[in-house]
Amino acid sequence: MGKLVFLVVLIFISFLLVLPCAQGWSKEGHILTCEIAQELLIPEAAEAVQDLLPESAGGNLSAMCVWPDQIRLQSKYRWASPLHYANTPDSCSFVYKRDCHNDAGQPDMCVAGAIRNFTTQLTTYRTQGFDSPHNLTEALLFLSHFVGDIHQPLHVGFESDAGGNTIEVRWFRRKSNLHHVWDRDIILEALGDYYDKDGGLLLDELNRNLTQGIWSNDVSEWERCSTVNSCVNRWADESTGLACKWAYEGVEAGITLSEEYYDSRLPIVMERLAQGGVRLAMLLNRVFAEDATRGFAYSS
Repeated sequence: MGKLVFLVVLIFISFLLVLPCAQGWSKEGHILTCEIAQELLIPEAAEAVQDLLPESAGGNLSAMCVWPDQIRLQSKYRWASPLHYANTPDSCSFVYKRDCHNDAGQPDMCVAGAIRNFTTQLTTYRTQGFDSPHNLTEALLFLSHFVGDIHQPLHVGFESDAGGNTIEVRWFRRKSNLHHVWDRDIILEALGDYYDKDGGLLLDELNRNLTQGIWSNDVSEWERCSTVNSCVNRWADESTGLACKWAYEGVEAGITLSEEYYDSRLPIVMERLAQGGVRLAMLLNRVFAEDATRGFAYSS
């Protein structure tokens, strides 16, 4: 019986290892996005986030931003798997009606649709509180994670290669795939090369660049948003454009990606992490604002 259990566990682990990796940013990337966002929250939004977070988070949004990846294989949450990404044809553009669906063709089942849905759910916090028909804690955690996902360019990548998952490459001397390079490899390489493997040092630099550095004049444009739907579509379209220009460009299966690719793509990854944090804060600030005039219109 012991050998049988061991064999079952081994088969299960092997199954996990060959699953397509579509987690959005790595754990480190999602944490950075949520840390940036939490520092930018207005007082009423910060209070609402604290109210909705589970006690185990200790008031720290970033402690829960990986949760949607952690529960993906649970049968209870299997419905949410398609919400981490959107597949596009090889056209370098995102069109919501064409691209936002799951494998069964069900509309709105993609990362853009998820952000729309969970943003709308969270608006009931001010009017109904915990009497809302929605699980607002889960809505907050899903929204925080999916805003990170939509800013990872290969989460709005090509259907033909599952957002780079089927493009096997070497990252310096290690086997990887193009999707994983953008999810994690670039971030981990940067942490080792420039930040002594300390995510706090990287966070400090991202925040400096937002307040007084290279992005300080861009933040107001990043935050620009008249309707949730149009903004989310724009963010997805940005990602697929970046996927074409930077992620896929010059890459074919079996290639070795090293210094040239890393050095030229790292600024794109850093900017998308920063944009995700700024835009997540913008959504939460407007959803939870006590002044209704700061909210959203929900037309397309």
